[in-house]
Amino acid sequence: MRILILGSGGRECTLAWKLAQSPQCDQLWIAPGNAGTRQYGTNVAIHPEDADAVHAFIRKQAVDLVVIGPEAPLVDGLVDALRSHPENADVILVGPSRAGALLEGSKAFAKEFMLRHQIPTAQYLEVTTHNLESGKAFIDRQPTPIVLKADGLAAGKGVLILDDREEAKGELQAMLQGKFGDAGSKVVIEDFLAGIEFSVFVLTDGSDYLLLPEAKDYKRIGEGDTGLNTGGMGAISPVSFMDETLKEKVIRRIIEPTLAGIRSENIDYQGFIFFGLINVQGDPYVIEYNCRLGDPETEVILPRLKNDLVELFEAMHTRRLKQQSIQVDARYAATVMLVAGGYPGSYAKGDVITGLDRVSASLILHAGTKQTGDQVVTNGGRVIAITSFGTSQQSALEQSYESINRINFQGMYYRRDIGFDLSQDD
Repeated sequence: MRILILGSGGRECTLAWKLAQSPQCDQLWIAPGNAGTRQYGTNVAIHPEDADAVHAFIRKQAVDLVVIGPEAPLVDGLVDALRSHPENADVILVGPSRAGALLEGSKAFAKEFMLRHQIPTAQYLEVTTHNLESGKAFIDRQPTPIVLKADGLAAGKGVLILDDREEAKGELQAMLQGKFGDAGSKVVIEDFLAGIEFSVFVLTDGSDYLLLPEAKDYKRIGEGDTGLNTGGMGAISPVSFMDETLKEKVIRRIIEPTLAGIRSENIDYQGFIFFGLINVQGDPYVIEYNCRLGDPETEVILPRLKNDLVELFEAMHTRRLKQQSIQVDARYAATVMLVAGGYPGSYAKGDVITGLDRVSASLILHAGTKQTGDQVVTNGGRVIAITSFGTSQQSALEQSYESINRINFQGMYYRRDIGFDLSQDD
């Protein structure tokens, strides 16, 4: 099978690592890829949001399977654009239509969808410049902290949690005036839910689904979950508090009603659904939907997945998912993200990365890197994810940190407390 992955981050590097293992993978391209994806396939200089260029490459190379990694092309309707060409009818596309991607592309749409289908989530108010005063009044009535979310895509950084109501009103106005660009032209104000967050993933054909390993990621830049939000500083799988009781609640209250809603609204959805959840005293609530795999969660859930991923995508395409079963490695996986100094603010690019050849006991999954001659250099804020297995959460983390000690680049930073809020008695 001839496979094209769209994207250039740690998620896409992990997908390349996994898909390259399939005996059905005859040729693999990654567009545009990074320094790490070159180990598993051929990088091609195509922007994932350039639908015409993607279509032309599919036809020229007789691509059989396209895996769309990032959210922006999906929200922009890449699947719809590719499906508009009859010659792509047999191409397997992993990703929802524009209508399905709206679950991630608009926080307001996702909230309305959850209300329509009685899916548990925080109470909210949708605010634009037209009802700004109502938004400020809503903030005055809310207990603190106040949660503000940019409606559109903001690279995982469009969420503010504020303890001061006056500060929240000021930030609301700033968001509506362009703090997060067009993503903040509409803002969702939410009730704050106190609990512990976790991530659940399914692969669906729009009707049936397969439940993948769960994970917990760490978004804040600082240890102890302090500081600014990032795209993700690390992740753990499995999650210690995800017992059978909570799992059953997630399936019955969230996953199945979501898929029933997708079916009832005639949404074309073949691909991954990421459920960003919070455990509130044993009850799960939806914080957000994503229309693709999460990052850095992908770096722990795909290594634990024993199945041939190509076979699962074929079953999705032919609507045979119910005939499949997920096989999961019982070991723990822990990933720690190495980031550039200054991230998520301004940071340098082009710093040489050393020591990668000294790591053998962990997976090195590249994110913001590129090859320059015979050197690998930094090319983004989140640079490399280091993933390790262990018989316990602690042993997996210890291996990742031991491997990190062998790697260096100017300004390298990472959190040393990934998994700090989960039980260590594994």
